[in-house]
Amino acid sequence: MESSQPSAQQAKGPTKVSDQSLWRDPVPPSKQYLDAMSARVLDPSTAVPVDGVYPRPTAYIPGRLNISRLFDVPQLLNQLKEVAAGLGWSLIPERGAEEKAERSTTLVQVELTVADATSMRAPDAWALLQNARKTFGIAAMQGVGLEHVLFIRTINPNPFHGPNPFHGPNPFHGPNPFHGPNPFHGPNSYGYSGRAPVAYVGPRPQRRSDKEIAGRRVVVGVLDTGCGKHPWLDHVVKHGFGSGAPPVGYSDLQTDPEVYPDQVGALDGVIDAYSGHGTFIAGLIHQACPDATIVSWRIVGSEGPIVESHLVAALNNIAETVERHRDGVKGGHALDVLNLSMGYYHETPEDLLFDPTMYSVLKRISDCGTLIVCSAGNDGTARPLFPAAFAPWLDGNGPIQQVGSELPVVSVGALNPNTSTDALFSNAGPWVRSYAPGALLMSTLPVTFEGGLQPTNRLEAFSRVRESVDPDDFTGGFATWSGTSFAAPLLAGRIAAHLNDELIEAHGETTREEAVARTWRALVKETDLRPV
Repeated sequence: MESSQPSAQQAKGPTKVSDQSLWRDPVPPSKQYLDAMSARVLDPSTAVPVDGVYPRPTAYIPGRLNISRLFDVPQLLNQLKEVAAGLGWSLIPERGAEEKAERSTTLVQVELTVADATSMRAPDAWALLQNARKTFGIAAMQGVGLEHVLFIRTINPNPFHGPNPFHGPNPFHGPNPFHGPNPFHGPNSYGYSGRAPVAYVGPRPQRRSDKEIAGRRVVVGVLDTGCGKHPWLDHVVKHGFGSGAPPVGYSDLQTDPEVYPDQVGALDGVIDAYSGHGTFIAGLIHQACPDATIVSWRIVGSEGPIVESHLVAALNNIAETVERHRDGVKGGHALDVLNLSMGYYHETPEDLLFDPTMYSVLKRISDCGTLIVCSAGNDGTARPLFPAAFAPWLDGNGPIQQVGSELPVVSVGALNPNTSTDALFSNAGPWVRSYAPGALLMSTLPVTFEGGLQPTNRLEAFSRVRESVDPDDFTGGFATWSGTSFAAPLLAGRIAAHLNDELIEAHGETTREEAVARTWRALVKETDLRPV
Protein backbone atom coordinates (compact mmCIF):
# COMPACT_ATOMS: atom_id res chain seq x y z
CA MET A 1 0.00 0.00 0.00
CA GLU A 2 1.43 3.39 -1.02
CA SER A 3 2.21 5.75 1.84
CA SER A 4 0.29 9.02 1.90
CA GLN A 5 3.47 10.84 2.94
CA PRO A 6 6.49 10.69 0.60
CA SER A 7 9.78 9.66 2.07
CA ALA A 8 12.76 12.01 2.06
CA GLN A 9 14.08 10.18 -0.98
CA GLN A 10 10.74 10.36 -2.78
CA ALA A 11 10.42 14.06 -2.01
CA LYS A 12 13.53 14.79 -4.09
CA GLY A 13 11.78 13.87 -7.32
CA PRO A 14 8.31 13.54 -8.82
CA THR A 15 5.86 11.72 -6.59
CA LYS A 16 3.27 9.57 -8.36
CA VAL A 17 -0.20 9.64 -6.87
CA SER A 18 -3.27 7.78 -8.00
CA ASP A 19 -5.85 9.54 -10.18
CA GLN A 20 -8.57 8.63 -7.68
CA SER A 21 -6.77 10.34 -4.82
CA LEU A 22 -6.68 13.56 -6.85
CA TRP A 23 -10.47 13.58 -7.25
CA ARG A 24 -10.89 15.57 -4.05
CA ASP A 25 -13.21 18.37 -3.05
CA PRO A 26 -11.75 21.88 -2.80
CA VAL A 27 -11.87 23.81 0.45
CA PRO A 28 -15.33 25.49 0.63
CA PRO A 29 -15.63 29.22 0.02
CA SER A 30 -15.14 31.41 3.06
CA LYS A 31 -18.09 32.80 5.00
CA GLN A 32 -17.22 36.22 3.58
CA TYR A 33 -17.92 35.04 0.03
CA LEU A 34 -21.02 33.07 0.97
CA ASP A 35 -22.56 35.92 2.95
CA ALA A 36 -21.97 38.34 0.08
CA MET A 37 -24.19 36.18 -2.14
CA SER A 38 -26.56 34.85 0.57
CA ALA A 39 -25.17 31.46 -0.44
CA ARG A 40 -24.30 28.23 1.31
CA VAL A 41 -22.30 25.08 0.62
CA LEU A 42 -24.09 21.81 -0.04
CA ASP A 43 -22.89 19.30 2.55
CA PRO A 44 -23.34 15.73 1.24
CA SER A 45 -23.26 14.34 4.78
CA THR A 46 -26.43 16.23 5.76
CA ALA A 47 -28.06 16.72 2.33
CA VAL A 48 -31.52 15.26 1.67
CA PRO A 49 -30.81 11.79 0.19
CA VAL A 50 -32.34 10.25 -2.93
CA ASP A 51 -31.42 6.84 -4.32
CA GLY A 52 -29.24 7.30 -7.38
CA VAL A 53 -28.17 10.84 -6.45
CA TYR A 54 -24.72 11.10 -4.89
CA PRO A 55 -23.93 14.81 -4.56
CA ARG A 56 -20.60 16.51 -4.07
CA PRO A 57 -20.14 19.88 -2.32
CA THR A 58 -21.04 22.98 -4.28
CA ALA A 59 -21.85 26.61 -3.50
CA TYR A 60 -25.44 27.62 -4.28
CA ILE A 61 -28.21 30.11 -3.45
CA PRO A 62 -30.68 28.30 -1.12
CA GLY A 63 -33.63 30.57 -1.89
CA ARG A 64 -33.65 30.09 -5.66
CA LEU A 65 -33.99 27.42 -8.35
CA ASN A 66 -33.39 27.63 -12.09
CA ILE A 67 -35.58 25.94 -14.70
CA SER A 68 -34.25 25.53 -18.22
CA ARG A 69 -36.35 26.69 -21.16
CA LEU A 70 -35.04 23.60 -22.97
CA PHE A 71 -37.70 21.71 -20.98
CA ASP A 72 -41.41 22.08 -20.20
CA VAL A 73 -41.31 24.97 -17.73
CA PRO A 74 -45.03 25.12 -16.84
CA GLN A 75 -45.14 21.40 -16.05
CA LEU A 76 -41.99 21.55 -13.95
CA LEU A 77 -43.33 24.57 -12.08
CA ASN A 78 -46.57 22.79 -11.22
CA GLN A 79 -44.67 19.78 -9.91
CA LEU A 80 -42.34 21.93 -7.81
CA LYS A 81 -45.27 23.92 -6.40
CA GLU A 82 -47.00 20.72 -5.31
CA VAL A 83 -43.94 19.53 -3.44
CA ALA A 84 -43.18 22.97 -1.99
CA ALA A 85 -46.70 23.23 -0.55
CA GLY A 86 -46.14 20.02 1.40
CA LEU A 87 -42.99 21.55 2.91
CA GLY A 88 -44.72 24.77 3.93
CA TRP A 89 -43.06 26.79 1.15
CA SER A 90 -44.29 28.62 -1.93
CA LEU A 91 -42.70 29.45 -5.27
CA ILE A 92 -42.56 32.82 -6.98
CA PRO A 93 -41.52 32.37 -10.62
CA GLU A 94 -40.34 35.33 -12.66
CA ARG A 95 -42.88 37.03 -14.91
CA GLY A 96 -43.87 34.98 -17.96
CA ALA A 97 -42.40 31.77 -16.60
CA GLU A 98 -45.68 29.84 -16.71
CA GLU A 99 -46.42 30.72 -20.31
CA LYS A 100 -45.61 28.27 -23.06
CA ALA A 101 -42.49 29.43 -24.90
CA GLU A 102 -40.11 28.22 -27.56
CA ARG A 103 -37.27 26.01 -26.44
CA SER A 104 -34.35 28.33 -25.76
CA THR A 105 -31.07 28.48 -23.89
CA THR A 106 -32.44 30.78 -21.18
CA LEU A 107 -33.16 30.02 -17.55
CA VAL A 108 -36.31 30.81 -15.55
CA GLN A 109 -35.59 31.93 -11.99
CA VAL A 110 -37.88 30.73 -9.21
CA GLU A 111 -37.74 32.25 -5.72
CA LEU A 112 -38.59 30.15 -2.66
CA THR A 113 -40.49 31.69 0.25
CA VAL A 114 -42.21 30.50 3.43
CA ALA A 115 -45.93 29.97 2.80
CA ASP A 116 -46.98 29.12 6.33
CA ALA A 117 -46.08 31.71 8.96
CA THR A 118 -45.81 28.93 11.54
CA SER A 119 -43.20 27.05 9.50
CA MET A 120 -39.88 26.81 11.34
CA ARG A 121 -37.90 25.59 8.31
CA ALA A 122 -36.24 28.09 6.00
CA PRO A 123 -36.67 27.32 2.29
CA ASP A 124 -33.82 25.39 0.75
CA ALA A 125 -33.55 24.77 -2.99
CA TRP A 126 -31.65 21.50 -2.60
CA ALA A 127 -34.24 20.05 -0.20
CA LEU A 128 -37.08 21.05 -2.54
CA LEU A 129 -35.34 19.59 -5.58
CA GLN A 130 -34.56 16.30 -3.85
CA ASN A 131 -38.11 15.94 -2.54
CA ALA A 132 -39.42 16.60 -6.04
CA ARG A 133 -37.13 13.87 -7.37
CA LYS A 134 -38.50 11.49 -4.74
CA THR A 135 -42.07 12.35 -5.70
CA PHE A 136 -41.89 12.45 -9.50
CA GLY A 137 -38.66 10.61 -10.28
CA ILE A 138 -35.18 11.77 -11.20
CA ALA A 139 -35.77 11.91 -14.96
CA ALA A 140 -38.93 13.99 -14.52
CA MET A 141 -36.97 16.74 -12.79
CA GLN A 142 -34.32 17.10 -15.46
CA GLY A 143 -34.10 20.75 -16.38
CA VAL A 144 -34.40 21.98 -12.78
CA GLY A 145 -31.12 23.00 -11.18
CA LEU A 146 -29.55 24.87 -8.33
CA GLU A 147 -28.46 28.48 -8.68
CA HIS A 148 -24.73 27.75 -8.55
CA VAL A 149 -22.19 30.35 -7.53
CA LEU A 150 -19.19 30.78 -9.83
CA PHE A 151 -15.90 32.32 -8.79
CA ILE A 152 -13.04 33.91 -10.65
CA ARG A 153 -9.64 32.53 -9.74
CA THR A 154 -10.01 30.32 -6.69
CA ILE A 155 -12.65 29.58 -4.05
CA ASN A 156 -10.28 28.71 -1.23
CA PRO A 157 -7.66 30.83 0.49
CA ASN A 158 -4.39 28.92 0.46
CA PRO A 159 -0.78 29.98 0.92
CA PHE A 160 -0.01 29.62 -2.77
CA HIS A 161 -2.97 31.42 -4.34
CA GLY A 162 -5.24 33.24 -1.96
CA PRO A 163 -6.50 36.66 -0.92
CA ASN A 164 -4.29 39.43 0.39
CA PRO A 165 -2.84 38.28 3.73
CA PHE A 166 -3.43 41.78 5.05
CA HIS A 167 -7.16 41.73 4.30
CA GLY A 168 -8.13 39.69 7.30
CA PRO A 169 -6.67 39.34 10.81
CA ASN A 170 -4.51 42.14 12.21
CA PRO A 171 -1.55 42.41 9.84
CA PHE A 172 0.58 44.18 12.42
CA HIS A 173 0.51 41.45 15.02
CA GLY A 174 2.69 38.61 13.86
CA PRO A 175 5.93 37.78 12.07
CA ASN A 176 7.18 40.18 9.41
CA PRO A 177 5.55 38.95 6.19
CA PHE A 178 8.46 40.22 4.10
CA HIS A 179 11.39 38.84 6.04
CA GLY A 180 10.95 35.47 7.65
CA PRO A 181 9.42 32.02 7.34
CA ASN A 182 6.00 32.77 5.86
CA PRO A 183 4.00 31.16 3.03
CA PHE A 184 4.68 34.04 0.65
CA HIS A 185 8.45 34.16 1.12
CA GLY A 186 9.68 30.59 0.83
CA PRO A 187 10.71 27.90 -1.62
CA ASN A 188 7.13 27.09 -2.68
CA SER A 189 5.91 30.67 -3.10
CA TYR A 190 3.90 31.90 -6.07
CA GLY A 191 4.37 35.50 -5.02
CA TYR A 192 2.96 37.88 -2.44
CA SER A 193 -0.81 37.41 -2.53
CA GLY A 194 -0.45 36.30 -6.13
CA ARG A 195 -0.49 40.01 -7.12
CA ALA A 196 2.60 42.17 -6.69
CA PRO A 197 4.00 45.32 -8.31
CA VAL A 198 6.73 44.85 -10.88
CA ALA A 199 8.76 47.20 -13.06
CA TYR A 200 8.54 46.50 -16.79
CA VAL A 201 11.34 48.04 -18.88
CA GLY A 202 10.75 46.46 -22.29
CA PRO A 203 8.96 47.89 -25.33
CA ARG A 204 5.19 47.96 -25.55
CA PRO A 205 3.49 45.41 -27.82
CA GLN A 206 3.76 46.47 -31.46
CA ARG A 207 0.28 47.03 -32.85
CA ARG A 208 -0.27 47.67 -36.53
CA SER A 209 -2.23 50.77 -37.48
CA ASP A 210 -5.71 50.55 -38.97
CA LYS A 211 -4.23 51.47 -42.37
CA GLU A 212 -2.01 48.39 -42.23
CA ILE A 213 -4.96 46.06 -41.56
CA ALA A 214 -6.44 44.98 -44.89
CA GLY A 215 -9.41 43.06 -43.48
CA ARG A 216 -10.75 43.45 -39.94
CA ARG A 217 -8.99 42.90 -36.66
CA VAL A 218 -9.56 39.73 -34.67
CA VAL A 219 -11.94 40.31 -31.74
CA VAL A 220 -11.38 38.71 -28.32
CA GLY A 221 -14.09 38.98 -25.67
CA VAL A 222 -13.54 38.86 -21.90
CA LEU A 223 -16.28 38.37 -19.30
CA ASP A 224 -14.65 39.41 -16.03
CA THR A 225 -14.23 42.44 -13.73
CA GLY A 226 -13.99 44.89 -16.63
CA CYS A 227 -10.89 46.80 -17.69
CA GLY A 228 -9.31 49.87 -16.15
CA LYS A 229 -7.12 52.69 -17.40
CA HIS A 230 -3.77 51.76 -18.89
CA PRO A 231 -1.79 53.31 -21.77
CA TRP A 232 -1.43 49.90 -23.44
CA LEU A 233 -5.16 49.25 -23.41
CA ASP A 234 -7.05 52.55 -23.63
CA HIS A 235 -7.17 52.44 -27.45
CA VAL A 236 -7.43 48.63 -27.67
CA VAL A 237 -10.32 47.73 -25.37
CA LYS A 238 -14.00 48.28 -26.16
CA HIS A 239 -16.31 48.21 -23.17
CA GLY A 240 -18.97 45.71 -24.16
CA PHE A 241 -21.61 45.23 -26.79
CA GLY A 242 -24.88 43.37 -26.81
CA SER A 243 -28.05 42.93 -28.78
CA GLY A 244 -30.72 42.96 -26.13
CA ALA A 245 -31.92 44.40 -22.84
CA PRO A 246 -30.77 44.36 -20.18
CA PRO A 247 -27.18 44.93 -21.36
CA VAL A 248 -24.44 42.38 -20.73
CA GLY A 249 -23.06 42.69 -17.22
CA TYR A 250 -22.84 45.85 -15.12
CA SER A 251 -22.20 49.44 -16.12
CA ASP A 252 -22.61 51.47 -12.90
CA LEU A 253 -19.38 53.31 -12.08
CA GLN A 254 -19.73 53.09 -8.29
CA THR A 255 -19.24 49.30 -8.24
CA ASP A 256 -16.49 49.13 -10.88
CA PRO A 257 -13.54 47.27 -9.29
CA GLU A 258 -11.18 48.58 -11.99
CA VAL A 259 -11.93 52.15 -10.86
CA TYR A 260 -12.65 51.69 -7.14
CA PRO A 261 -10.50 48.73 -6.05
CA ASP A 262 -11.48 48.70 -2.34
CA GLN A 263 -15.22 48.04 -2.05
CA VAL A 264 -15.54 45.36 0.64
CA GLY A 265 -14.31 44.86 4.16
CA ALA A 266 -13.12 47.55 6.55
CA LEU A 267 -12.31 51.12 5.54
CA ASP A 268 -8.65 50.21 5.34
CA GLY A 269 -7.80 51.07 1.74
CA VAL A 270 -6.72 47.50 1.00
CA ILE A 271 -7.26 46.54 -2.63
CA ASP A 272 -9.88 43.79 -2.89
CA ALA A 273 -8.83 40.28 -3.85
CA TYR A 274 -9.73 40.44 -7.55
CA SER A 275 -9.72 44.12 -8.40
CA GLY A 276 -7.63 44.50 -11.53
CA HIS A 277 -8.32 40.91 -12.60
CA GLY A 278 -9.94 41.92 -15.90
CA THR A 279 -7.26 44.51 -16.70
CA PHE A 280 -4.54 41.91 -16.09
CA ILE A 281 -6.32 39.49 -18.47
CA ALA A 282 -6.69 42.18 -21.15
CA GLY A 283 -2.98 42.92 -20.90
CA LEU A 284 -2.09 39.27 -21.45
CA ILE A 285 -4.29 39.07 -24.55
CA HIS A 286 -2.72 42.29 -25.85
CA GLN A 287 0.79 40.90 -25.35
CA ALA A 288 -0.07 37.67 -27.15
CA CYS A 289 -1.99 39.39 -29.97
CA PRO A 290 -1.26 43.14 -30.15
CA ASP A 291 -3.49 43.60 -33.21
CA ALA A 292 -6.61 42.26 -31.48
CA THR A 293 -9.59 44.35 -30.51
CA ILE A 294 -10.52 43.34 -26.96
CA VAL A 295 -14.14 43.55 -25.83
CA SER A 296 -14.51 43.72 -22.06
CA TRP A 297 -17.72 43.04 -20.14
CA ARG A 298 -17.92 43.60 -16.39
CA ILE A 299 -19.90 40.73 -14.92
CA VAL A 300 -18.22 40.08 -11.55
CA GLY A 301 -17.22 42.29 -8.65
CA SER A 302 -14.01 42.82 -6.75
CA GLU A 303 -14.54 39.76 -4.56
CA GLY A 304 -15.24 37.38 -7.42
CA PRO A 305 -18.58 35.54 -7.16
CA ILE A 306 -21.32 35.49 -9.80
CA VAL A 307 -24.50 33.42 -9.91
CA GLU A 308 -25.07 30.95 -12.73
CA SER A 309 -28.24 32.54 -14.11
CA HIS A 310 -26.52 35.91 -14.55
CA LEU A 311 -23.72 34.31 -16.55
CA VAL A 312 -26.19 32.37 -18.71
CA ALA A 313 -28.15 35.58 -19.39
CA ALA A 314 -24.97 37.38 -20.45
CA LEU A 315 -23.92 34.50 -22.69
CA ASN A 316 -27.36 34.44 -24.32
CA ASN A 317 -27.04 38.12 -25.17
CA ILE A 318 -23.58 37.55 -26.62
CA ALA A 319 -24.82 34.51 -28.57
CA GLU A 320 -27.60 36.54 -30.18
CA THR A 321 -25.15 39.29 -31.13
CA VAL A 322 -22.67 36.84 -32.68
CA GLU A 323 -25.43 35.02 -34.55
CA ARG A 324 -26.67 38.31 -35.99
CA HIS A 325 -23.16 39.11 -37.18
CA ARG A 326 -22.72 35.75 -38.89
CA ASP A 327 -26.17 36.00 -40.49
CA GLY A 328 -25.64 39.58 -41.65
CA VAL A 329 -28.47 40.92 -39.48
CA LYS A 330 -28.45 44.41 -38.02
CA GLY A 331 -27.21 44.59 -34.43
CA GLY A 332 -24.50 41.96 -34.80
CA HIS A 333 -20.85 42.21 -33.85
CA ALA A 334 -17.83 40.05 -34.66
CA LEU A 335 -16.39 37.89 -31.87
CA ASP A 336 -13.66 35.38 -32.67
CA VAL A 337 -12.54 34.21 -29.21
CA LEU A 338 -14.31 34.42 -25.83
CA ASN A 339 -12.36 34.02 -22.58
CA LEU A 340 -14.08 32.80 -19.39
CA SER A 341 -11.80 32.79 -16.33
CA MET A 342 -14.38 31.57 -13.82
CA GLY A 343 -16.14 28.35 -12.85
CA TYR A 344 -18.13 26.24 -10.42
CA TYR A 345 -18.17 22.64 -9.23
CA HIS A 346 -21.44 20.89 -10.10
CA GLU A 347 -22.79 18.55 -7.43
CA THR A 348 -23.73 15.75 -9.88
CA PRO A 349 -21.88 16.26 -13.20
CA GLU A 350 -21.86 12.64 -14.31
CA ASP A 351 -25.56 11.85 -14.67
CA LEU A 352 -28.99 12.98 -15.91
CA LEU A 353 -29.21 15.64 -13.24
CA PHE A 354 -26.67 17.82 -15.01
CA ASP A 355 -28.39 20.84 -16.53
CA PRO A 356 -27.44 21.27 -20.22
CA THR A 357 -28.44 24.93 -20.49
CA MET A 358 -25.04 26.59 -20.06
CA TYR A 359 -23.39 24.31 -22.59
CA SER A 360 -26.25 24.85 -25.02
CA VAL A 361 -25.71 28.61 -25.09
CA LEU A 362 -21.93 28.15 -25.37
CA LYS A 363 -22.56 25.88 -28.36
CA ARG A 364 -24.66 28.58 -30.01
CA ILE A 365 -21.65 30.87 -29.76
CA SER A 366 -19.10 28.31 -30.95
CA ASP A 367 -21.30 27.25 -33.87
CA CYS A 368 -20.69 30.74 -35.25
CA GLY A 369 -16.94 30.11 -35.27
CA THR A 370 -16.21 31.75 -31.90
CA LEU A 371 -13.78 29.78 -29.76
CA ILE A 372 -14.64 29.45 -26.04
CA VAL A 373 -11.51 29.34 -23.82
CA CYS A 374 -11.96 28.58 -20.09
CA SER A 375 -9.65 28.46 -17.08
CA ALA A 376 -9.39 25.07 -15.35
CA GLY A 377 -9.34 26.42 -11.78
CA ASN A 378 -6.79 26.81 -9.03
CA ASP A 379 -7.78 24.34 -6.33
CA GLY A 380 -5.22 21.62 -7.11
CA THR A 381 -7.96 19.05 -7.73
CA ALA A 382 -9.09 16.78 -10.54
CA ARG A 383 -12.73 17.47 -9.78
CA PRO A 384 -14.30 18.96 -12.93
CA LEU A 385 -14.78 22.72 -12.92
CA PHE A 386 -17.42 24.08 -15.30
CA PRO A 387 -17.58 25.50 -17.91
CA ALA A 388 -13.98 24.33 -18.52
CA ALA A 389 -15.00 20.68 -18.06
CA PHE A 390 -17.33 20.94 -21.07
CA ALA A 391 -14.14 20.34 -23.05
CA PRO A 392 -13.78 16.89 -24.63
CA TRP A 393 -12.21 14.58 -22.04
CA LEU A 394 -9.18 12.53 -22.98
CA ASP A 395 -10.82 9.38 -21.59
CA GLY A 396 -14.16 10.11 -23.29
CA ASN A 397 -16.08 10.14 -19.99
CA GLY A 398 -17.10 13.79 -19.93
CA PRO A 399 -20.66 15.16 -20.10
CA ILE A 400 -20.06 16.48 -23.64
CA GLN A 401 -18.84 14.33 -26.51
CA GLN A 402 -17.01 16.04 -29.36
CA VAL A 403 -18.91 15.73 -32.63
CA GLY A 404 -17.24 16.02 -36.03
CA SER A 405 -15.86 19.45 -36.76
CA GLU A 406 -17.88 21.26 -34.08
CA LEU A 407 -15.64 23.59 -32.10
CA PRO A 408 -14.93 22.29 -28.58
CA VAL A 409 -14.64 24.26 -25.38
CA VAL A 410 -10.92 24.69 -24.64
CA SER A 411 -9.92 24.12 -20.99
CA VAL A 412 -6.58 25.56 -19.88
CA GLY A 413 -4.36 24.63 -16.94
CA ALA A 414 -1.35 26.59 -15.70
CA LEU A 415 2.36 25.94 -16.27
CA ASN A 416 5.22 27.15 -14.11
CA PRO A 417 7.64 29.75 -15.52
CA ASN A 418 9.89 26.92 -16.73
CA THR A 419 6.97 25.90 -19.03
CA SER A 420 7.88 22.23 -18.48
CA THR A 421 5.94 21.52 -15.28
CA ASP A 422 2.39 22.21 -14.14
CA ALA A 423 1.79 24.82 -11.46
CA LEU A 424 1.07 23.25 -8.09
CA PHE A 425 -2.25 25.10 -7.75
CA SER A 426 -3.58 24.16 -11.19
CA ASN A 427 -6.53 21.80 -11.48
CA ALA A 428 -5.80 18.71 -13.54
CA GLY A 429 -7.46 15.65 -15.02
CA PRO A 430 -8.65 14.26 -18.35
CA TRP A 431 -10.83 17.35 -18.85
CA VAL A 432 -7.86 19.77 -18.79
CA ARG A 433 -6.82 19.61 -22.43
CA SER A 434 -4.37 22.50 -22.83
CA TYR A 435 -1.76 24.27 -20.76
CA ALA A 436 -0.10 27.69 -20.88
CA PRO A 437 2.13 29.66 -18.49
CA GLY A 438 0.05 30.78 -15.53
CA ALA A 439 2.45 31.29 -12.61
CA LEU A 440 4.07 34.66 -11.91
CA LEU A 441 2.99 36.21 -15.18
CA MET A 442 3.57 39.91 -15.86
CA SER A 443 0.72 42.04 -17.18
CA THR A 444 -1.18 45.29 -16.79
CA LEU A 445 -3.04 46.73 -13.79
CA PRO A 446 -4.89 50.05 -13.72
CA VAL A 447 -2.40 52.88 -13.26
CA THR A 448 -4.81 54.38 -10.72
CA PHE A 449 -4.33 51.50 -8.26
CA GLU A 450 -2.56 52.56 -5.07
CA GLY A 451 -3.81 50.80 -1.95
CA GLY A 452 -3.65 51.72 1.71
CA LEU A 453 -0.69 49.53 2.62
CA GLN A 454 2.65 51.25 3.06
CA PRO A 455 6.29 50.24 2.71
CA THR A 456 7.57 48.56 5.85
CA ASN A 457 10.66 50.77 5.94
CA ARG A 458 11.30 54.37 4.88
CA LEU A 459 14.06 56.89 5.56
CA GLU A 460 15.80 59.83 3.95
CA ALA A 461 19.47 59.73 3.05
CA PHE A 462 21.51 62.12 0.91
CA SER A 463 18.34 64.14 0.26
CA ARG A 464 16.62 61.14 -1.31
CA VAL A 465 13.79 58.97 0.05
CA ARG A 466 14.66 55.31 0.54
CA GLU A 467 11.97 52.70 1.22
CA SER A 468 11.07 49.06 0.77
CA VAL A 469 8.64 48.14 -2.02
CA ASP A 470 5.10 49.39 -1.45
CA PRO A 471 3.16 46.09 -1.76
CA ASP A 472 0.03 47.61 -3.32
CA ASP A 473 1.30 50.58 -5.30
CA PHE A 474 0.52 49.69 -8.91
CA THR A 475 0.84 53.19 -10.37
CA GLY A 476 3.67 51.85 -12.50
CA GLY A 477 0.96 49.94 -14.36
CA PHE A 478 2.36 46.42 -14.11
CA ALA A 479 2.18 43.45 -11.75
CA THR A 480 2.84 39.77 -11.44
CA TRP A 481 -0.03 37.41 -10.70
CA SER A 482 -0.69 33.67 -10.82
CA GLY A 483 -3.61 31.47 -11.80
CA THR A 484 -5.26 29.49 -14.54
CA SER A 485 -7.36 32.66 -14.86
CA PHE A 486 -4.33 34.03 -16.68
CA ALA A 487 -3.17 30.91 -18.50
CA ALA A 488 -6.52 30.85 -20.36
CA PRO A 489 -6.33 34.38 -21.84
CA LEU A 490 -2.68 33.88 -22.75
CA LEU A 491 -3.65 30.84 -24.83
CA ALA A 492 -6.70 32.71 -26.15
CA GLY A 493 -4.42 35.51 -27.32
CA ARG A 494 -2.04 33.12 -29.03
CA ILE A 495 -4.90 31.48 -30.92
CA ALA A 496 -6.26 34.93 -31.79
CA ALA A 497 -2.89 35.84 -33.32
CA HIS A 498 -3.21 32.95 -35.78
CA LEU A 499 -6.78 33.98 -36.58
CA ASN A 500 -5.69 37.57 -37.08
CA ASP A 501 -3.22 36.56 -39.78
CA GLU A 502 -6.06 35.02 -41.79
CA LEU A 503 -8.53 37.84 -41.13
CA ILE A 504 -6.12 40.47 -42.40
CA GLU A 505 -6.02 38.66 -45.73
CA ALA A 506 -9.77 38.03 -45.88
CA HIS A 507 -12.08 40.30 -47.85
CA GLY A 508 -15.47 40.58 -46.18
CA GLU A 509 -17.06 38.25 -43.66
CA THR A 510 -17.34 34.50 -44.07
CA THR A 511 -20.09 31.95 -43.47
CA ARG A 512 -20.42 30.04 -40.22
CA GLU A 513 -18.84 26.97 -41.79
CA GLU A 514 -15.86 28.95 -43.08
CA ALA A 515 -15.45 30.67 -39.70
CA VAL A 516 -15.44 27.31 -37.89
CA ALA A 517 -12.84 25.92 -40.30
CA ARG A 518 -10.67 29.01 -39.84
CA THR A 519 -10.85 28.70 -36.05
CA TRP A 520 -9.89 25.02 -36.24
CA ARG A 521 -6.80 25.92 -38.26
CA ALA A 522 -5.72 28.30 -35.50
CA LEU A 523 -6.65 25.88 -32.71
CA VAL A 524 -4.57 22.97 -33.98
CA LYS A 525 -1.48 25.20 -34.05
CA GLU A 526 -1.63 25.74 -30.27
CA THR A 527 -3.30 22.59 -28.83
CA ASP A 528 -3.62 18.85 -29.38
CA LEU A 529 -7.36 19.19 -30.10
CA ARG A 530 -8.46 17.93 -33.50
CA PRO A 531 -11.79 17.41 -35.32
CA VAL A 532 -13.10 13.85 -34.94
